Amino acid sequence: MSDAPSPTMSYSYLGPAGTFTETALGQVEAARGQAWSPVNNVGEAFADVISGRSVAAMIAIENSIEGGVSATQDALASVPGLRIIGEYLVPVNFVLVGRPGTTLTDVKVINAHPVAYAQCRGWLETALPDHGHIPATSNVTAASALLLNDHAEAAVAPPGITAHYDLDVLAEDIGDNPNAVTRFVLVSRIRAIPPRTGADKTSLIVELPDDHAGALLEMLEQFSTRGVNLSLLESRPIGDALGRYRFVIDADGHIEDERVADALLGLRRFSPQVIFLGSYPRADKQPIEFTSRYDDEVFIEARDWLRGIITAEPVDREPVDADAVGGR
Repeated sequence: MSDAPSPTMSYSYLGPAGTFTETALGQVEAARGQAWSPVNNVGEAFADVISGRSVAAMIAIENSIEGGVSATQDALASVPGLRIIGEYLVPVNFVLVGRPGTTLTDVKVINAHPVAYAQCRGWLETALPDHGHIPATSNVTAASALLLNDHAEAAVAPPGITAHYDLDVLAEDIGDNPNAVTRFVLVSRIRAIPPRTGADKTSLIVELPDDHAGALLEMLEQFSTRGVNLSLLESRPIGDALGRYRFVIDADGHIEDERVADALLGLRRFSPQVIFLGSYPRADKQPIEFTSRYDDEVFIEARDWLRGIITAEPVDREPVDADAVGGR
């Protein structure tokens, strides 16, 4: 058996170095010691994965202040063959930086990624009520652009940015919400589903079959009648006509949980387009809570009961007392 080290694998992330996405990738044990490839946008990250240039890509998908990241949600709906294999949480705060020698009174125009700008808007409007805003493609790009041109005097950037660029910190902790968190997902072509842990999440994208009164309720009933809670439900336009939407869904539980599997079967019968994005452990490791009548044993006993009726075979299994199962 050869003792040669395994080939280095590459992981893509929204760069350049110093972004919150890079921080999220640092939480992936398998990525440590491997090659990391900074990319400019979500499309480039997914292209790396599809082509095999990278084994996986770290992408922001949701922020506790601004909600879902639409570019990621739309890309997941349009790029086939991708799976989410993990999620990671990064606390988010910002500093205001400027070129050396800049003071807060000098600032008239600010570079900032739109999401970061929205999270700091209250502070900025109070401290710099007359400022202008130039959108940037990333938080680090906003800061690095200060050294390339003089269109702005300051930038909203991640803490620690001065370790990468010769900039002065003009103000710290400028985020409006100190509890802000961004959720990232690791996306891969790997088809194997991580084993269930009891603290899992299942992500889907679902289209309504047609536009009629109660269609959304019918979709949601696929989950509610199986006791499956939704931690995310967002609509995104499909783009082929006004009023046509798809829904990005995070359901509590794993596809191997009987209640989740049954909900997905109901969805598949209901909708012409269901995209399974993955079942994976929750970043917060919080166990999923549900009432005992939705325990796996209840679904299994019901299927055995029905099979016994159809096949006229005796069923050895005793009826399940839902109140006695699981103790949830």
